[in-house]
Amino acid sequence: MSESPTAQLKGFIDKFDPAVAAKIRAARTAIRTSFPTANELVYDNYNFFVIGYCTTERPSDCMFSLVADRKGIALSFYYGSSLPDPRRILQGSGNQNRFIRLTGAADLAKPEVAEMLGIAAAHADPPLPMSGKSKLIIRSVSEKQRPRR
Repeated sequence: MSESPTAQLKGFIDKFDPAVAAKIRAARTAIRTSFPTANELVYDNYNFFVIGYCTTERPSDCMFSLVADRKGIALSFYYGSSLPDPRRILQGSGNQNRFIRLTGAADLAKPEVAEMLGIAAAHADPPLPMSGKSKLIIRSVSEKQRPRR
């Protein structure tokens, strides 16, 4: 029998240095509290570990993602270049993606970061369900990965 998605997720996070793993867990808890109906799409890829928060089970319906590598965590906004950024906190200059580096989960409560999360959710199409259960879905696991520690 294969591992449950929850057990797999724990294993992915456990690969990180304990300090980074603690940041991932705390940030995930904070996001789950604020967006309880968002589906979590998990990717343990070559460069990054990613948890996408989506309105459906489709990656293209992702509002934002929690991204981690051995150095730390960030919030990624896949459609960030088209989102309003009233406080100009989004970083990056690509055609689509923007991000915010996080020192820890407490950054998610900063007014400017919480505002960007709200903006991303407000622009989600389809919208975030108002009620119901979310799903934890393991989408991709790369055999080869950069060191997580």
